Amino acid sequence: MHTRHSSRPLRTLGAALTAAALLSSGCSADASAPRAASLSKKAVPAALKPYYEQTLSWRPCGGADFECATLRAPLDYARPGTGRDLRLAVSRKKATGTGRRLGSLLVNPGGPGGSAVGYLQSFAAIGYPARVRARYDMVAMDPRGVAESEPVTCLSDKQMDTFTQTDQTPDGRGETDRLVAAYKKFAHGCATRSGRILGHVSTVEAARDMDVLRAALGDRKLNYVGASYGTFLGATYADLYPHRVGRLVLDGALDPALSSRRINRDQTAGFETAFTAFAKDCVRRTGCPLGTGSVAAARDRLGAFFARLDSHPARTGESRALGEPLATIGVISAMYDETAWSQLRTALRSAMGGHGGGLLNLADLYYERDTDGSYANLMYANPAVNCLDLPPAFRTPAEVRKSIPDFQKASPVFGKALAWAALNCAYWPVRPTGAAHALHARGAAPIVVVGTTRDPATPYPWARALATQLSSATLLTYDGDGHTAYGRGSSCIDSAINTYLLTGRPPAPHTRCH
Repeated sequence: MHTRHSSRPLRTLGAALTAAALLSSGCSADASAPRAASLSKKAVPAALKPYYEQTLSWRPCGGADFECATLRAPLDYARPGTGRDLRLAVSRKKATGTGRRLGSLLVNPGGPGGSAVGYLQSFAAIGYPARVRARYDMVAMDPRGVAESEPVTCLSDKQMDTFTQTDQTPDGRGETDRLVAAYKKFAHGCATRSGRILGHVSTVEAARDMDVLRAALGDRKLNYVGASYGTFLGATYADLYPHRVGRLVLDGALDPALSSRRINRDQTAGFETAFTAFAKDCVRRTGCPLGTGSVAAARDRLGAFFARLDSHPARTGESRALGEPLATIGVISAMYDETAWSQLRTALRSAMGGHGGGLLNLADLYYERDTDGSYANLMYANPAVNCLDLPPAFRTPAEVRKSIPDFQKASPVFGKALAWAALNCAYWPVRPTGAAHALHARGAAPIVVVGTTRDPATPYPWARALATQLSSATLLTYDGDGHTAYGRGSSCIDSAINTYLLTGRPPAPHTRCH
């Protein structure tokens, strides 16, 4: 599985992207999720005590001193103890230091749909600053429906290959009908293969699972670092259980008060910002595949390349050709991290010469498609959570067409594709249980919200908005590129967060790092 700093999809990239965008949805307020006051101040209901009082049975796993266990949680919190339980995968690496331990530090890389266990074992428990790992047991739990926690599945690998090649920029009724049919087939596959869990993978339910895990770990309060969608998960927990909040870092934050349509439109603008930064760098280099003129000319050249692939896909050296849908995702995949720009330049140069294998590899990385043709669960779990958390951005193709000018204004290159990608939840087999609304977490301990000024997937204004909503939040700003900040090499960011995690003292208000 391809694990990066944070699992990408938010909400935007749909169809071929499946649901791609990270964000996820506004906060879910379903009937099985009482509001914060009733959850945080009352004793655990009798029906939930067997879950809260369970003992985790740890076993060695994953090498490097990792342990794994299984947490039992009710499928439906409104009907616990009915025999319809979920088994959620948990992993930890115990604190490495000899001094006083600070408890557990739960981590989540985002998605929705990213494997937290995979993130822990491949990065967090190894790459987080040594001082933090010395004081905390590093812990992760795959959220319900994700990776090893009863994963949602929707299509066979061959069907997913076909789905990712669906034309995302339909030019007429026939292509529109085929795109809609692809969305419907995807949704039907999810209902057929994962109907038992499909209505119970909301962010609120995942946050409630986190509180069960907190208790099972023996921690009085929850300490947490969440990236991307993981910020929404952490903020939802804080809103539900404000008096159980320990030290929370929400890195690459999203605004839970936004509608799905607004989220998709804002992310579209975010990817345009990231592309502009890439293009500015590229056109200054000899041999830039987008030319050595202006950013506008580079943008036009990329748009013309996509248009050419729409009718004449490039060969890749395998059975899949590189058409416009996969090429678009390949470029978007590299927008998350400046370190991928060199790879993108090479891939674009090759694809424009007729050999699309490099861009296809970038698209496969985004989709978590392995070299054997198998797909990870990310692209199934992502829409399952997103479509449950918020009403759909669009309900009909006509609504998409009406909004395309607004999306193209946000991004001349990506706007049309990302507008159509946002139609996927219109055909979802389970009705949404959530709605967009602000989160407040009144009474919670200090929370640190991190925003990156040139973040393509969670635009900086979202971090500002979340920090304003949460009653005890401090905004920490990183003036740079990339989707998240912690652990990416900024000594200023890492120092501020380390101090907070180790002492509980948040950064000074309006702290900015470069």
